[in-house]
Amino acid sequence: MTAINETFGCKVFGKKEMQKRLPPKVYADLMHTVEEGVPLKSATANAIAEEMKNWAVSLGATHYTHWFQPMTGITAEKHESFIEPDGEGGVILKFSGKNLIKGESDASSFPSGGLRATFEARGYTAWDPTSYAFVKDDTLYIPTCFCSYDGSSLDKKTPLLKSCEALNTQALRVLKLFGNDSAKKVSVNVGSEQEYFLIDKKVAEKRPDLMLCGRTLLGAKPPKGQEMDDHYFGSINHRVSEFMKDLDRQLWEHGVYAKTKHNEVAPGQHELAPVYTEVNTATDQNQLTMELMKSVAAEHGMVCLLHEKPFNAVNGSGKHNNWSMSTDTGLNLLDPGKTPHENAQFLTFLTATISAVDEYQDLLRASVSGAGNDHRLGANEAPPAVISIFLGDELTTLLEAIENGAEYHSEGRKVMELGVHTLPTFKRDTTDRNRTSPFAFTGNKFEFRMVGSSASVASPNIVLNTAIADTLKRYADELEGATDFNSALTDLLVKEIKAHKRIIFNGNNYSAEWIKEAEARGLNNMKTTVDAVPAYVAPKNVDLFSRHGVFSKAELVSRCDILLENYYKTLNIECLTLKNMLTTNIIPACFRFEKDLCELILTKKQLDHSARREKWYLDTVSSSTGKMLDSVFELDSMLAEASTMLTYEKAKYYRDNILPKMEEIRLVSDNLESLFPKDLWPFPSYTDLLYSVK
Repeated sequence: MTAINETFGCKVFGKKEMQKRLPPKVYADLMHTVEEGVPLKSATANAIAEEMKNWAVSLGATHYTHWFQPMTGITAEKHESFIEPDGEGGVILKFSGKNLIKGESDASSFPSGGLRATFEARGYTAWDPTSYAFVKDDTLYIPTCFCSYDGSSLDKKTPLLKSCEALNTQALRVLKLFGNDSAKKVSVNVGSEQEYFLIDKKVAEKRPDLMLCGRTLLGAKPPKGQEMDDHYFGSINHRVSEFMKDLDRQLWEHGVYAKTKHNEVAPGQHELAPVYTEVNTATDQNQLTMELMKSVAAEHGMVCLLHEKPFNAVNGSGKHNNWSMSTDTGLNLLDPGKTPHENAQFLTFLTATISAVDEYQDLLRASVSGAGNDHRLGANEAPPAVISIFLGDELTTLLEAIENGAEYHSEGRKVMELGVHTLPTFKRDTTDRNRTSPFAFTGNKFEFRMVGSSASVASPNIVLNTAIADTLKRYADELEGATDFNSALTDLLVKEIKAHKRIIFNGNNYSAEWIKEAEARGLNNMKTTVDAVPAYVAPKNVDLFSRHGVFSKAELVSRCDILLENYYKTLNIECLTLKNMLTTNIIPACFRFEKDLCELILTKKQLDHSARREKWYLDTVSSSTGKMLDSVFELDSMLAEASTMLTYEKAKYYRDNILPKMEEIRLVSDNLESLFPKDLWPFPSYTDLLYSVK
């Protein structure tokens, strides 16, 4: 077996491969572009393209594609072969700098939220040299930005890069105030913990809702779910282990630092976590990870479910976004050090993060919105829709001391005695782990736990980066003109802590008491996507993004429209799928069962036997069948009524009318399933699904 360190990144055109293949001057020019944004010369681009093509061909590539992230929620690619006619009936392989730097796509066929009309079709993909190209299957993948003919961003990468630049600019200003002139760049680092379900493919294919919607629209609770907590961190069965080994191998070959793998809480649920890396790369790699999860699962005869709530009776899946800032000199700006009360720089960046999250809590909630995540947030395994920050007792006490001008007394980091002499003592962390908090400080980073498992991490990080950049700008503007920096900093921190301490909560976010307290504190509770998404076009938020050049007002309006459209279209697909399952499978099965029951009752009566229980069964099945039939007609009427509405009203109507009706149908169907003979119920049960991978 080849050593991991020999194959890691072997399918990535990264620094190691570029240094080996590119002339020193070409490599230096490229790094100059990557690090300082200097335009790439045509000759340099041609030299890079030629060597990139030669490298890709050596790995079996025949095509290349500009790989981008439109507002569909997934990635997009158009494959072009390297071949060109040689004039003699044969071919040569060509790939120019022009091919590398720019591609063209039909912008009207992707969601644009009104930015582009159907007749305004031209769109461009532009190479992002900060994210390395890679080979997958027979194709060279080139990470790119995607914009329209008029320059409007139609993707998630472009605003993410802009938000990184905004934060870098403002963070460097603040660092200089602390005498740090050595740092030339501040980067955002992210680690995305990815949760997912694995279901046997043959079983999953018998469920139209799983295949079309990614979640079960019907399904009675299984006799055994996650009540025993025996799946969490349990031994990994052989079939899943083989999938994980194959997935790790492919991720490592593509330069993804896949680090942790384990069983999650629910049966059939698992998690993968990578090592932290720069946010642009982390975003690209998470998209690749999700794609590989699905393809590798298929190779192993399984289906990988990334929906936030594929099963009604058990935990859903999230994607915890671990976020921090660091300098190019290796300094983590959110590391408290051994004495955080003496680390004024840490306290400044910590307070800035707290202020930004409080000020733009509505945007953070909007950034994780979606029809799937609405089913997950607020349930027992996920944070509520209320944004709050967990800091832990030590840091909270420290901030209170600063606010009140009191002396801070720290006992230091206590030594934990485990009570077993063969085990070593170790230092206790400055914070506990609050698994109920949406935004928790975990020692030297913040963990944003509200992101849904199927979502791109770009959106929440765009909001975080821009909001914190804005707060840091405000700090720098105030402190740069101060005659006494230390006094001005103290005054600033006190003012900020007082203004934004309402967002800090170290207790149980799942409790009903907290929701009431949060309301009293004035915190937002945007329970659904329809409530949250309009935050993108609130005047203060439009000003925020415009101020830092991340989004224009038109781009924000378009995103608001796209997200609401995606919401109601998702529910529309689910509604039509549910109707189809009812009319073509469940209701006919009910009729057959009713016929069997009628024949049984008649037989028992002929034999002078009581058929009281059988009549109850028949009445129950008949009544449930009638309710489902009536609901089908009601859904038809609702869909017709919604069809003429505009985007926001339509999304609201689907939330308030169609979704509740679907849940009503589910309750009837699930109760009926629990009474049905297994061989007559038309779909695999939750037990069949959750325990299908053996």
